[in-house]
Amino acid sequence: MSGDDDVTGPGVSVLRGMKAAYALAWRACPGMLLLQFAMAVTGGAAPVATAWLTKVALDELTAAHPRMGALLWTAAGIGAVGVATAAASAVTAYAQGRARRAIGLLSQDRLFDAVNRMNGLSRLEEPRFHDRLRLAQQSAEHAPDQLVQMGLSTLRGTLGITGFLGTLVAINPIMAGAALVAAAPALLAHLGLSRRRAGLLWHVSPGLRRKLFYQMLLTDLQAAKEVRLFGLGGFLHGRMLTELRAANGAEDRLERSVVRVQVLLAALGALLAAGGLLWAVHAAAVRTISIGDVSVFIASLAGVQSGLLALVEGIAQGHQSALVFNHYMTVVGIGDDLAEPPRPRKLAPLTRSIELRDVWFRYSEDSPWVLRGLNLTVPHGTSLAVVGLNGAGKSTLVKLLCRLYDPERGAVLWDGVDVRDVPVEQLRQRIGAVFQDYMDYDLTAAENIGLGDLEAIGDPDRIRVAAERAGVHETVERLPAGYRTMLSRLFHAGDEDGDEEEAARTSGVRLSGGQWQRLALARGLMRQGRDLMILDEPSSGLDAVAERQVHDRLREMRAGATSILVSHRLSAVRQADRIVVVQDGRILESGDHASLIAAPGGVYARLFRSQAEGYQEDVPAVREGAAPPEVPGDAVPPEVPGDAVPPAVTAG
Repeated sequence: MSGDDDVTGPGVSVLRGMKAAYALAWRACPGMLLLQFAMAVTGGAAPVATAWLTKVALDELTAAHPRMGALLWTAAGIGAVGVATAAASAVTAYAQGRARRAIGLLSQDRLFDAVNRMNGLSRLEEPRFHDRLRLAQQSAEHAPDQLVQMGLSTLRGTLGITGFLGTLVAINPIMAGAALVAAAPALLAHLGLSRRRAGLLWHVSPGLRRKLFYQMLLTDLQAAKEVRLFGLGGFLHGRMLTELRAANGAEDRLERSVVRVQVLLAALGALLAAGGLLWAVHAAAVRTISIGDVSVFIASLAGVQSGLLALVEGIAQGHQSALVFNHYMTVVGIGDDLAEPPRPRKLAPLTRSIELRDVWFRYSEDSPWVLRGLNLTVPHGTSLAVVGLNGAGKSTLVKLLCRLYDPERGAVLWDGVDVRDVPVEQLRQRIGAVFQDYMDYDLTAAENIGLGDLEAIGDPDRIRVAAERAGVHETVERLPAGYRTMLSRLFHAGDEDGDEEEAARTSGVRLSGGQWQRLALARGLMRQGRDLMILDEPSSGLDAVAERQVHDRLREMRAGATSILVSHRLSAVRQADRIVVVQDGRILESGDHASLIAAPGGVYARLFRSQAEGYQEDVPAVREGAAPPEVPGDAVPPEVPGDAVPPAVTAG
């Protein structure tokens, strides 16, 4: 484990964690924090007051001439302390609940605000970051409140211990010293165990994340087809149990250590209590101390022992919470994974070109280069198509244009301005995009489209126009509740306590893959009119007829606009002003469709002709005088290879 991941190192302290937790608590609910503080003082002083009042009562009862008035006042005092203790307990529970909810809300808010500050994708691809993020989410829910309560219980315990310890010192200083000495090994043992618990959480985190992955596969609707068809249920179930057993085994080993430590500490405490009791009985028998002194001595010894044990356990628990809370503080304090410009420049509307100049990129230092000195210029108002084999770097090029990553060398220029010199949100506001790995959100149909432009998510006309352009409006209209239909079986869009018929209409539906893709296309088209439109396989899930319709619409919308189309289907790129073939992270060929087809031995021409020839092999020969064969709805009849429109390309 590297130093970066060592969550139990000396740099992590209970005080640091408590400082952060109390800052959260004070920001979230200062009134409830002060109320808990007052109740902690009351709770700490009450047992000491009760012990001393009991001593006074016993001494008065055993006196030669008991004073009834003093006894009554003492009894009233004991009763008042009991009422105050009960009231403090109830008020503490109320204040703690209010504080816990407020702190949890604020801590979750800050955690995911920090996640949203990460504008790139690099950290989300790191397994260790996901482990840390999972622990940060867990600690955000519990650790701040635990640290606050640890501080309050420490205050309460310290007050009680101080009062009882003062009593022991007055009666028997040796026993007071023995009680303090006995607490030292307990503190060291519990701190050691807390470090081991925190280390265990980090150690088993990858396995528990894998366990959640297997559980998700066993219940996920999308995975269910393959899981059931291939009989994977037992295999995934076994993998899940293996990870769970490994985590349970590690916890069992730790808990055995806990039992051994607790038995030894309990035995030490029992010996101390027995010795103190023997001394007190003997001292009372020889009239060295009074019966009241015996009572307060026993109460004080028990109070010091229990108070020290609770204090030690509280410190140990706080130590563990602080170690785990370190993950939260690390994530909350993390910076953007894209470098912020020292002097941000305002991004003007595109007027000249977008350029990738000598761009080198790889996803990590130990990964191969994906882009190798790539040079590409997209003039304003032109359409560019990018084709190539799988792994050639097409999707990576799109990610760099959206500034989801920064190049390791070279630059992406917008009218000559390096995009790293402008705020990333300004750049992305000028880009519309449809990604190959689009999202299907468990939201209504209108929200699934409106997410493309949050400023217009409440504008039904804009949403409808985008749906019509994507060819999905009629599909949405036929849904049970139209655009208000929940596109999910996981959630309910209606009022559970409302009209049953309305609830049935809005209970949710699932779309087909092609319908989802059209919906994602509509979401991208909500950003119509932006400076740059990026279409990364916008029709890969559609049948050929639907694909042709979509590309006809897109071609109309791209006219005169700056656009980049990435497609495996070469029939979709023919009309682009310029086509580039990417191979091994470089531009291998560049030109329009006609010039690339005419290039002897060109990669584009070879791919295009191979598709046309594959289609021609599927068309039966036409005998002289016979009727021409039916052309499938998803095909375009072949002509000469240079003008063929192949239905699909599988290389790119």
